[in-house]
Amino acid sequence: MNRNGWIALTFHALFIVFILAPIVVVCVVAFTPEGFLSYPTHTWSLRWFRAIARYPEFVDAFFASLWLGLLSSAIAVALSVPAALAIARHRFPGREAITALFLSPLMIPHVVLGIAFLRFFTEIGLGGTFAGLVISHVVIVLPFALRLVLASAAGMDRAIENAAVSLGASGLTTFRRITLPLIAPGVASGWALAFIQSFDEVTMTVFIAAPGTTTLPVRMFLYIQDNIDPLVTSVSAAVIALTVLFLIVLDRLYGIERLLAGRAVGQDDR
Repeated sequence: MNRNGWIALTFHALFIVFILAPIVVVCVVAFTPEGFLSYPTHTWSLRWFRAIARYPEFVDAFFASLWLGLLSSAIAVALSVPAALAIARHRFPGREAITALFLSPLMIPHVVLGIAFLRFFTEIGLGGTFAGLVISHVVIVLPFALRLVLASAAGMDRAIENAAVSLGASGLTTFRRITLPLIAPGVASGWALAFIQSFDEVTMTVFIAAPGTTTLPVRMFLYIQDNIDPLVTSVSAAVIALTVLFLIVLDRLYGIERLLAGRAVGQDDR
């Protein structure tokens, strides 16, 4: 390997270390036996993982975040597919304005959105409800799903659909057997990105969440305002472990590369 190759490899390694270092530190601190944030730790303990059981609020908040992320990302993808197909295939008056409207939540600070949703939901009777949380999260994750679905729809070859129609396939059959499989990588990636964004959202949710609908990020945020013990790091480490386990199972059962590429790993293009 030449000198430029070693330099590039070094920068890549430093970038990976820079990304992973905070995660590693959080996971290490979670195993400290001390009653305060301590790093490095000389002894290891599961004290703060056992402490999670004494705070069922974190467990309830985790499942609330999970269901919220699943619902909001699914609804966002369901709205993104027809919107992306219409924008990618047709030229109509106001097309750019509609696209900008769908993507506008990316340009609005989440603090502003949180205050606006709080006022709006209070007026219509959805303040502090799970339905209000779902609606607000759909609004903020829709642009992420739409961008990826739109990219897949714009790059799709319409000749394949036309061939199916010429052979007698109905519009619904063409969409189900041809269009949807072709844009599946964008749909799957858009759903994953929307779910991550919803699960991790705290700035806007803190204005809307009620005691009965508190999500995990909001619960952690409220906890660290009054406490400095490592309980939050153990909760974070547990979530990281569940995420890694989920990715391993997904890779074994289906294959992450297959999911992202839309075809089996190692399959040759024909």
